[in-house]
Formats: sequence, C-alpha cells, structure tokens
Amino acid sequence: MKTTVALVTGGTRGIGLGIAKALARKGLNIVITGRRSPEETLPALDEIRDQFCARNLEAAYFKSNVADAGDRRRLLASIESRFGRLDVLVNNAGIAPEVRADVLEASEESFDKLIATNLKGPYFLTQGVARWMLQQQSQNMGRRSIVNISSVSAVMVSVNRGDYCISKAGISMATKLWAARLAPHGIGVYEIRPGIIITDMTQDVKEKYDRMIEGDLLLEKRWGTPEDIGKVTALLVTGDLPYSTGAVVAVDGGLSLPRLS
Repeated sequence: MKTTVALVTGGTRGIGLGIAKALARKGLNIVITGRRSPEETLPALDEIRDQFCARNLEAAYFKSNVADAGDRRRLLASIESRFGRLDVLVNNAGIAPEVRADVLEASEESFDKLIATNLKGPYFLTQGVARWMLQQQSQNMGRRSIVNISSVSAVMVSVNRGDYCISKAGISMATKLWAARLAPHGIGVYEIRPGIIITDMTQDVKEKYDRMIEGDLLLEKRWGTPEDIGKVTALLVTGDLPYSTGAVVAVDGGLSLPRLS
C-alpha cells in the first residue's frame, strides 16, 4: 500500500504548518495549500521535510484559494496527478475580519468574504474530497479521515466578530453533517476547537491576552501553540482516538469550560 497522503489547507504557516509538521512526523505525505506564491512557501516545505522520519515521503505545495470553486477542482486534480490518492483532509484555512466591527455596524462585504473562505470553501472542498474517497473505496485504501479546524468562537460570543463566529459555528455543524453522512463508509470526521493560539494572526492582541492569561481566563495559564493543535490532529487521523467520529476536541487550555467564580 502506498503511503498515506494528507492535504492541509492553509498549511504554510501558523496552525496549519503545525499540523502539517505533526502529520509528517507520523509518516504521511503532505500537501499544503494556500494563496502565497510557491517561492514564499519554500521555508515551510523545508520545515515539513525536516520532520520526515522515513524515506520516500513527499511534501508539496499547490497554490489555491479555498473560496474559489475552480481552484478547489484544480487542487484535487493536481493531487491526483501527483500522488494518485488522498486519505486525509484537514480543513484549516481561514481568515479573520479585516476590521473588527460591532454587529450593529458590520458590513455585508466582510460577512460574505468570511463565509466564502471559512465555511463555504471548506464545505464544498469536503464534498469533493468525500466523493473522491468514496470512488477509492474499492481499492482498499486504508484509513481515511477529515478534520475541521474551527474555534472556540463556534460557541463563544464576540460581538465585534459576528461574521467570524457564525462561520465557525457553521463549520461545527458541517462536521456533524459529514460525520453522519460518511460514517457508513468508514470515513471519520472530527472537529478541533482551538482557543488562544500564538500565531502571526494573534500578534496584534498578544499584550491584551497576555494580561488575561495572567488572570483567570484559562485553567492552563499559557498560550496554545500550533504544535498543540498538530498533536491532536495526528491523534485523530492515525486512529488513536477510535470509535469517536463526530467528536469535538477543545484545545483551549480550559477557556470554554463553564465555571462558577
């Protein structure tokens, strides 16, 4: 059997790169995708390749905008041409609002952009991947899985990021839908809800959250890391959390745990 192939969207930096590196350490071929030029992704590919503990593994980058239907089709065609198979999909690509705006003031343009990238794109990429996985079913391809990276914002309210919260809540429901639809075919579908993770996207609010973490915001008083998310993703796609399709795993240091003060 050929080595498992995993696609990590938004895998050139931050959480996505942490996931790609963790899966590479488990011996998977890695495909990352994003909107950056191929030249800009060379350092990320080198980081992924440094994790390979076996020979004859590959790390590839295909430029693709998950919000664009044509790009999604071309992405899967490129993977099929290069690898001939796809076993794991990690829907990680996502964007934050360009401007944090109160729900009374938020624009339709921002809403449409976030929904297209954070919800519609992953939903229909999953559809395309799931169809391909079902076509491969007769070939005894082994374990297949889909992991959606959502956010604690799927269930925790931020009134100045309503569009973002709604997009992540939608991903949470999409996980349930795909888990129910694909379970009869042996394809596991899972959701990971990161909390406050240190990435380039959170640099602008680092001082704010540093103070809150020093207080009582979290049970585990530290920032989460892309490596944390990567380890949990690897646990799911390698089958080390069995009998759990549809599971939601909060990786948030206790942020979303209801507490009485």
